[in-house]
Amino acid sequence: MSEQMTHPARADARDNRARILDAARAVFGEEGLGAPMREVARHAGVGPATLYRHFPTKRDLVLETYAEQRRVCRSAVHEALAHADPWHGFQDVVHRICALHAESRGFADAFMAAFPEAMDFAADREQAVRAVAELSRRAQRAGRLRPGFVVDDLVLMLMAHRGLHDAPHAVRLAASRRYAAYVIEAFRAVPEGAAEAPLPPAPRLRG
Repeated sequence: MSEQMTHPARADARDNRARILDAARAVFGEEGLGAPMREVARHAGVGPATLYRHFPTKRDLVLETYAEQRRVCRSAVHEALAHADPWHGFQDVVHRICALHAESRGFADAFMAAFPEAMDFAADREQAVRAVAELSRRAQRAGRLRPGFVVDDLVLMLMAHRGLHDAPHAVRLAASRRYAAYVIEAFRAVPEGAAEAPLPPAPRLRG
């Protein structure tokens, strides 16, 4: 009898966990990581005690909520570095990181360290920065990326990109794609023989 009772209890726990994660993706995705845990519990239809039983801290919930996005980000960086054409790899990683950020305000907060408890994302952020730095060197040697580009330009781009989160979801995704395309064109090397307009000094935007 006790074993029969245990199986439904485990099933209920799995169901509650899944509902909490779905709710966290929805709430954090639209409101950012500043949204309170009680709002996630309310959206999931569970009590605060149930939420904290599964995720004792907000950090635990954020890490689990964005586990797939972190995997996709690491994959994007790896694939970009492996691309035979560094300029195409550079474009791919910019497009894919922008898409991840546009999809969820919460992931953008975590990736950009806007939420202090999300420091586990620092390794993903630094991996992406290192990848872009390496790709930019290769693309500059190939004459495809403007010589004035520095990796802090990527950070500046992502900081500006966060402004899109005020738009509705569908509009935000479309705007992000257009934004990424414009930025990439700005980074593209000018045709041979044409004079490249000098860029203002790049501020250091990383800690």
